[in-house]
Amino acid sequence: MRPKPTSCLPEPDADALAHSARVVDRVGSEIEDAGGWISFAHYMQQVLYAPGLGYYVAGARKFGADGDFVTAPEMTPLFARALAAPVSAGLARTRQREVLELGAGSGALAAQMLNALAAVNEAPSRYRILEVSPELRQRQRSTIERQAPAQIARVEWIDAVPSAIDGVVVLNEVLDAVPPHVVVRRAGHWYERGVVCNGGLRWEERPLADAALRALADERFPPGRDYTSEVNPAAEALVELLAQRMTAGVLLVIDYGFPQHEYYHEQRSDGTLMVHYRHRAHADPFLWPGLADLTAHVDFTAIALAGERGGLTLAGYGPLAAFLVGSGILDRLRECGDPSTTAYLREASAVQKLVSPAEMGELFKVLALARDDGIVWPYFAEADRSHRL
Repeated sequence: MRPKPTSCLPEPDADALAHSARVVDRVGSEIEDAGGWISFAHYMQQVLYAPGLGYYVAGARKFGADGDFVTAPEMTPLFARALAAPVSAGLARTRQREVLELGAGSGALAAQMLNALAAVNEAPSRYRILEVSPELRQRQRSTIERQAPAQIARVEWIDAVPSAIDGVVVLNEVLDAVPPHVVVRRAGHWYERGVVCNGGLRWEERPLADAALRALADERFPPGRDYTSEVNPAAEALVELLAQRMTAGVLLVIDYGFPQHEYYHEQRSDGTLMVHYRHRAHADPFLWPGLADLTAHVDFTAIALAGERGGLTLAGYGPLAAFLVGSGILDRLRECGDPSTTAYLREASAVQKLVSPAEMGELFKVLALARDDGIVWPYFAEADRSHRL
């Protein structure tokens, strides 16, 4: 669950501030090497993924109550138990019966999914995790060894997208952390917003030189007005590559975002970039770089089209709440026993956050793309909004 915006931020300790200073030095060197300016996409790549320094590859705690945000599988195992139904259905359409999860976070989803699938005799042949962070790999292994010890032999960590994928691909809160470009149209002229180091890190716009980036923005931005927003060809390229590599199966994207006509609504003229720090959200990407998560919402129309370019077919799209209800999360909740017990009430509270329109239920969406022209999934029956993409 991503935090809501606030201006009240806890001060980092001395060690954290020292780490952030090293990240700033790294970014400053990148800017100097590039001639004094780098794109925001380059900046975000550095502060999130620079070896040994970036937010996702350094040792700071990111997930859970002690981190910066809580993801759905850390809120309740019922999320994974519900998700096991569509994953099992996807595996049934493959020969190798593999699961590939990108950016597995704390490993909670992997552990819970393995247990849920094994409980119904649908365990995958192997569960591959593509993870760039050595620290997170170790944390994921520890989580799976602790929560799903009987399944750890099925788990394999990999460094790159496999040459062939025969199974189900899961991207749970992954695409929002793929660095986007920030494009500006002002008085009919095009600019790219980037970063300079002049008495500190700050924004600076340069004329937009990338013709392909301009073409994407020109196609998507509302006409006839000044406008600033993100364009994310890297996220689209990742999904297209995954689609091309899939010989059978289903690709599931779970993230917060909008269809394109809502993403680039004329009133959303400042984009969707957000910074998450200690369960608080703010809009300054230069405050304590390396200590906070930077994200942008997902353009689900662009992602669906990228999957189709890679040869997949749209199997469904809709809000997280409807998808989880269609996947049986309320049945899984009833299996928790007596509604008057503390354990039941704890799980019920988490499920409420997952399905409430005021929490994650409406902001988060689920997109399913399949290597199968005839797939019909019941999991979107509550509210399939494919027509809105």
